[in-house]
Amino acid sequence: MRQTSRDPSSPLAAADFERFHAGRETALYELLGAHPCERDGVAGTRFSVWAPRARIVHVTGSFNDWEAGADPMARVGDAGVWERFVPGVLPGDLYKFQVYSGTDDAPLTVEKADPMARAAELRPGTASRVASGAPHIWTDNAWLDGRPERAGPGIPVSIYEVHLGSWRRRPDGTWLDYRALAAELLPYVADLGFTHVELLPVAEHPYDASWGYQTTGYFAPTSRYGTPEDFAHFVNEAHRLGLGVILDWVPGHFAPDLPGLREFDGAPLYELGEEPRARHPDWGTLVFDFARPEVVSFLLSGARYWIERYRIDALRVDAVASMLRLDYSRDEGEWEPNEEGGRENLGAIAFLKALADMVHERFPGVLLFAEESTAWPGATAPTDEGGLGFDFKWNLGWMNDTLRVLSAAPERRPALHSRLTFSMHYAHTERHLLPLSHDEVVHLKRPLMEKMPGSEEEKFAGLRLLLGYMWTHPGAKLLFMGGEIGERREWNEAGSLDWALLNEPAHRGIRRWVRALNQAYAREPALHALDHSTEGFEWMDVHDARHSVLSYVRWAPGWDDFVVANFSASARPGYRVALPAPGAYTALLDSGDPAFGGRGPVELPKAAEEIDYLRRPAALTLDLPPLGFLALHRTSGPEG
Repeated sequence: MRQTSRDPSSPLAAADFERFHAGRETALYELLGAHPCERDGVAGTRFSVWAPRARIVHVTGSFNDWEAGADPMARVGDAGVWERFVPGVLPGDLYKFQVYSGTDDAPLTVEKADPMARAAELRPGTASRVASGAPHIWTDNAWLDGRPERAGPGIPVSIYEVHLGSWRRRPDGTWLDYRALAAELLPYVADLGFTHVELLPVAEHPYDASWGYQTTGYFAPTSRYGTPEDFAHFVNEAHRLGLGVILDWVPGHFAPDLPGLREFDGAPLYELGEEPRARHPDWGTLVFDFARPEVVSFLLSGARYWIERYRIDALRVDAVASMLRLDYSRDEGEWEPNEEGGRENLGAIAFLKALADMVHERFPGVLLFAEESTAWPGATAPTDEGGLGFDFKWNLGWMNDTLRVLSAAPERRPALHSRLTFSMHYAHTERHLLPLSHDEVVHLKRPLMEKMPGSEEEKFAGLRLLLGYMWTHPGAKLLFMGGEIGERREWNEAGSLDWALLNEPAHRGIRRWVRALNQAYAREPALHALDHSTEGFEWMDVHDARHSVLSYVRWAPGWDDFVVANFSASARPGYRVALPAPGAYTALLDSGDPAFGGRGPVELPKAAEEIDYLRRPAALTLDLPPLGFLALHRTSGPEG
C-alpha cells in the first residue's frame, strides 16, 4: 500500500490546499509534513507546514546541527503553508520548525514539532523524525477482503482492551516493543477467543501517565515501542491471527505542551480560542476548534491515515460527550451558546458525521465506536437519518448499574434489583457495546476482583457471575486487560499485570471462564445473531428481587439459550425457573464447574417439566449455588 499518491518531489501550490481550507481534505498527510524524495536527482526531504500567521519559518534539525536560520522555508502562495526541500535529509533524521510571528515591536519565536510528523523521538525529547516513505510488505489482503462481512449485523464482537506499555514488561522493567507484543500479546488474545484487540492511544504523547489520551503526534505511532514499520508488523500479525485492531483515538482535545499544537504560530490555531476558553476543565487539555475548516481537514486526515497506512479495523472515538456539548463540565459563563442559542457544538457534530461518512464510504467494514456517556439521540443512527453514524456506542449506563449492584453487599441487592434490569429498557435504542474498561480499575476504583464483596470464594464467584452476565447480555463486549486473570491490584501504567497470579488455580479458572464465554458467544447464534434487535432477548423472570435471581432467554432463528443468574450469596435449593419450551437442556456455561474455580456444576434434570409456570409452558427445578451463573441450551423437544 502506498503511503502517498501525490508525488512529493513536486513543489506545492496554493491550489493544492483548496480542499484543506474548505474542511474537505482527508489526505493532508500527502501535502504537509516531511516527505523523503528526490529533486533533480538529489535525495532529500520536502518539509511543509501550515502556519498562516507566521512571518518566517525555518526547518532545523540534526542535519543542520539545529542551526537557526540554516534552512528558511518559502510561502506557498496565499495558502498559509511554508515549504522547503532540504538535500541530504534522510529517514531517521530529527527536525523541528522554528516559527517566527508577532510584530516588529513584539516578536515571538516558537519551536514546534511537526503536526503531521509520521514518527517522533522518544520522550522527553520533542523533535519529529523523518519517516521512511517505503511501503510495508503486507500479507493480510485476505483479511481486508473479508472485513465488510465481519462488520455486518449479528456478528460477535468481543474486545480485549490493552495498554501496550503495562500488559507485560521485560524482567528489567523495560517495555516490550511492537514486535515482541506481536509475538506475545496477540497469540494470547487470540487464544482467549477475542475477536479484536483495542489499543489505548498509541499516537505519540509526551506524558506516560496520560495513557496516550494527551496526544501531540496525531500521525505518529509512539516511539516507546518501536518504529512505524514495527507497528505495521504488529497490525499485520494481528490480522494473520484473525484479530481486528481497534485504535483508541482522541480527536476532541490535545496535549497543552508547548512543542505541540498549542498556539502553533504564536496564537491559537488548532484550539478553540484563547485560554481558558480552550482549556478542558476535566483534563487540562486544549479543545479543538471544530468551526475551523482546516482543523476538520487535519482530524479527518488523521483518521484516514491510521486506517489507510496501518490498516486499522476500527476507531474508538474518545470522550464524544465532551465534543458534542459546549457546556460539558463548564459552569454558566464559561461557555458561549452556538449561533442558534443552544449548547450543542454544531461544528463537532458536523465533524463526527463527516468522519462517519468518510470512513464508511472509503473503508467498508471499518467500524467506529463512540465513548458517549449521555443519552444523545441517534449516536449509531445513519447520518442520512440525522444520526452521528457510529457503529457502536459504549453502554456506560449498563456498566455503572451492574458494577453498583455487584459491588454492594448481597443483602442489599434486592433493593438494587431494578438496576440490573433497567438496561433492557434502552438496550436496543442504539447498537451498544458493554465496557468493563480501564477507567473502572484505576483512581481508587479497585480492580474488578476487589470490587466483589465477601470472602475469597465469594469474590471469585462474583467475578465469574459478572462476566457471565455481561457475555450473555445484548451488546458487544469489552474487557480491559487483567480482568481475565482476576487482577488484584489497581492498574498502573508504569508496571505490569501480576502474571504470578496464574500460579493459583482460582485465577487460572477465571481465565478459562473468559475463554469459555468467548467460545460460547461465537458458537451460539442466540448469543449474537439478534444482539441489536428486540427479538433476540426475552425475560423469563425479571421480578424475583427477593431472591436476587434473574432468568432470560437469548433467541435466534431455530435457536434458544436460557440463562439463570443468582446474584445472592445464598444457595437457592429447589429453585424453579420458567422455560420457553419443554424438552431436554444441556449446560453451555456453568460458573460452578471446578475447571473455572467453582465447587461443582449444577445437576440438571433429564428434561424440563411440562407445566404452566409464570405463564411459560415448562420449568426446571435447580439447586442454584451462591453467586451462580448457568446458561443452558435446549437440545430436544418433549418427544426427546
